[in-house]
Amino acid sequence: MPHLEVPGASLYYEVDGPSDRPALLLVHSGVANLRMWDAQIPALAAEHRVVRFDTRGYGLTESQNLEFSNRADALAVLDHVGVHKATVVGCSRGGTIAIDLALESPGRVLGLVVVCGGPSGFPEVELTQREDELFDELDVAFTSGDWETLNRREVALWNFGPARREEELAPVFVETAYALHAANLPHAAEMPISIPLDPPAYDRISDIDVPALVMVGDHDITPTLAQYEYLLTSIPRADGCRFRDAAHQPNVEQPDEFERVLLTWLAEHNL
Repeated sequence: MPHLEVPGASLYYEVDGPSDRPALLLVHSGVANLRMWDAQIPALAAEHRVVRFDTRGYGLTESQNLEFSNRADALAVLDHVGVHKATVVGCSRGGTIAIDLALESPGRVLGLVVVCGGPSGFPEVELTQREDELFDELDVAFTSGDWETLNRREVALWNFGPARREEELAPVFVETAYALHAANLPHAAEMPISIPLDPPAYDRISDIDVPALVMVGDHDITPTLAQYEYLLTSIPRADGCRFRDAAHQPNVEQPDEFERVLLTWLAEHNL
């Protein structure tokens, strides 16, 4: 299995598609790993060089509890596979990483796709009563060190959404969502220290001067919906897409529709 040795970590990565095609860098969410993109790889790799990796604390990456930069890790992977510029596609915390990367290293980013994510430094947004209750449950599980319960409740909050019940959703999606995050349990006690972008992205969004696509699921939590509206109105060249029947991982819950939207947008912008 391919790993890239960087200071304080051994990053697991995968590459698909022809080396002479436009590059895509896929960055996973905080309740998954690079496997979350599996359903999209065949279609994306037909006309793109697709690069993805497990960030520190996730999947098959091995990391030490040292300071590091997610942006530097992303660039290290791109450099290692010979990609100088890419369209960066990030989901949730992966979307935050993608935005930060576009601002810190604009010469490396050709396009930006943010899926259910927001800019670093985004102001706190008031939660609904139900969202408050669900986050309190996460805090209890974290404080007690009950990592398995925390893992499953994070999936329920983010991927199913605060207003939907697991029983209402497609069993295959539910099983996949749980499995994607369960793979991160071996890293539960790890604490690599991420160096934030300084200054954060929130007040710099208008500096992003590449085509951007912002996506969100209508069943996502209140802060993510607010971040979607902010990005859509603040990034100069942004297009938007809302998935009516999805929450925090529309590419997992509605893979065919997500694939159609993304491929259409990439073609429209020659990316």
